[in-house]
Amino acid sequence: MKKTLSFAAIHFSIAFTVAYVLTGDIIIGSLIAMTEPTVNTGAFYLHEKLWQLSRRARPAVKTASFAVVHFNVAFLVGYLISGDWLVGGALALVEPSINTLAYFFHEKVWQRRHAVKPAPPHLGHHH
Repeated sequence: MKKTLSFAAIHFSIAFTVAYVLTGDIIIGSLIAMTEPTVNTGAFYLHEKLWQLSRRARPAVKTASFAVVHFNVAFLVGYLISGDWLVGGALALVEPSINTLAYFFHEKVWQRRHAVKPAPPHLGHHH
């Protein structure tokens, strides 16, 4: 759950910035920024659970699969809140693209921090 929450914080920041820039409206931008990451956080959690079934999850493949999920969620949320196909489409292209890069680096850092470390070599003498 810590992993999901850490990515949610990154996601919210990116979503707010992109939604506000696209709409110029702080209320609509805020609604999109609160809704889109919330829905995607649930999708991210389920995505992680599914990928845990695979013992060899490569960051690039996981990133690509999440990008597809993210694109669809961003479009639907952007369109439904703004009522504008253009905002939905632009949000779906821009926000997931930025978040996909953030996800890739988040995944790399997370895997490094939680990797199983080998035992230190034995320093004693063997005869």
